[in-house]
Amino acid sequence: MSIFDLLSLLCGLALFLYGMDVMGESLKKSAGNKLKMILAKMTSSPIRAFLLGLGVTAIIQSSSATTVMVVGFVNSGTMALTQAVGVIIGANVGTAVTAWITALSGVGGEAAESIGWIEWLKPDSWMPILAVIGICLLMFAKRGKKKDVGCILLGFAVLMVGMSMMSGAVSGLKNDEGFKSILTMFSNPILGSLAGLILTTIVQSSSASIGILQSLTVTGAITYGAAIPIIMGQNIGTCVTALISSLGAGKNGKRAAMVHLYFNIIGVVIWLSVFTISNAIFSFEFANQAIDMWGVAGVHTIFKILSVIAISPFYKQLEKLSVLTIKDKKDENEKTNLLDERLFNTPSIAVESASIVTSSMADIACDALKKALVLFDKYDAKLADEIRDLEGKADQYEDAIGSYLVKLSAYDMSEADSNQITKLLHLIGDFERISDHAVNIVESAEEMTDKKIEFSSEARREISVMKRAVSDIVEMTHKAFIENDIKLAENVEPLEEVVDGIRDKIKLGHIKRLQKSECSIEHGFVLSDILNNFERVSDHCSNIAGCVIEISKYDSLNMHQYMDEVKNDKAHFNKKVQEYKAVYSLD
Repeated sequence: MSIFDLLSLLCGLALFLYGMDVMGESLKKSAGNKLKMILAKMTSSPIRAFLLGLGVTAIIQSSSATTVMVVGFVNSGTMALTQAVGVIIGANVGTAVTAWITALSGVGGEAAESIGWIEWLKPDSWMPILAVIGICLLMFAKRGKKKDVGCILLGFAVLMVGMSMMSGAVSGLKNDEGFKSILTMFSNPILGSLAGLILTTIVQSSSASIGILQSLTVTGAITYGAAIPIIMGQNIGTCVTALISSLGAGKNGKRAAMVHLYFNIIGVVIWLSVFTISNAIFSFEFANQAIDMWGVAGVHTIFKILSVIAISPFYKQLEKLSVLTIKDKKDENEKTNLLDERLFNTPSIAVESASIVTSSMADIACDALKKALVLFDKYDAKLADEIRDLEGKADQYEDAIGSYLVKLSAYDMSEADSNQITKLLHLIGDFERISDHAVNIVESAEEMTDKKIEFSSEARREISVMKRAVSDIVEMTHKAFIENDIKLAENVEPLEEVVDGIRDKIKLGHIKRLQKSECSIEHGFVLSDILNNFERVSDHCSNIAGCVIEISKYDSLNMHQYMDEVKNDKAHFNKKVQEYKAVYSLD
């Protein structure tokens, strides 16, 4: 093997890895929205989870990529660990598809010379057509989906060119005794498995390392006995990517990665032991025969299927083993694990995860406000501390969600996902401010308790009406956001106007009582703070409802357009205002 053959081998390897990366990334991007819908339909059924993992991996051509996504799903709470076990097992079978695709480069030979149509099965014959179609789509297509398809075709073409170059570079080793002596070392099960593990760890993909092994089969020097341990070692090596990805994850994310590792280690131990012992007893004739590309794909697939048969009945024990390995920690803070950057490669799912976390933030903010309203009936120091804790959580959520969404917005995604990010970035600020006003209300209640300030019966009655209106507008807004209910959101603005009117009437009533010496200036300061916080809460509810309506109706955020429409539809708006005035009357 000359220096030029070595350079050709390295060039082929580079093209092969690059083509696989381009094809995989384009497939993930193209299938992103569909993956979200598939995931949403998935149940806790192990069989459906298995089929999901198999299908997704067959699409994106990488079990490592699927497992990394699963780690992200489990870590963010999008998927339960029990579901992840089935998906990971399915992913291990799905990755075998790539080996059959790369084996196409071995089509042809003597059969092609005698039967002309077989020549068209060789990638060298139809790959140029795919490359031409791919480059045309990439250069001239205006729509994103067509460009993704172009990248997929070009990636596959580059991959097959690299495969062909690697095979050509090592073909001269066919009669090299030194090369054959090196390969005979790998007939040792331990050395062969170790070689496969190291190779896969280096290239970070079992599909890629399987492709490299397939290219070496053209030398005719690799036997089934040498290839089987290498293939099994490659299946352990593919776990490294997921393990590295899980380093920054929470306990459930780490457990998902361990499930992947244990599945492959147990499978290798069982079936490599069975093969080695059986071969020692029966001396299989095929073990000394040269393996070809199709043989590598077949061994790889059979190993995957046998591992599923042996291990899948014990999937619950596999989950328990991962839990025993990664134990619970009492002081572990799960909040930092809710948003996982591993999901960025599938933006639609990352956006869905951010939406779920924003819903949790909305629950926290609205819960804080409702608890704060209770303090006016009876002050409770423990409840006041709980409200402050909720406000602190809302702050943490706002920071985490905001940072996550800003990073996510840099990735290519659909227009719908981009609009959802815009919506969430606006909403988290309003929800956080609602929790701030809840604390302000707590401080007013504390001031009243410390200074023994008591409002007159008339003032208490008026504040009670205001509290009821604010509580209802918060509940209405919360439900409209969670359920994306446009009709309910349209009722928020009329109630907000009624809240403004109630505030003005209460302030006017206080001035009249002040003139009659029924209240003091100090009462007025506290009352003004309370009313201002109530009114501002309703303002933020109006912002949230307007954002829900604008994004849902027009796929854009234009609050001026929303307010103009509200004011132009005076009949409906005024009707709702009058209804609310009757419900929240101070008379």
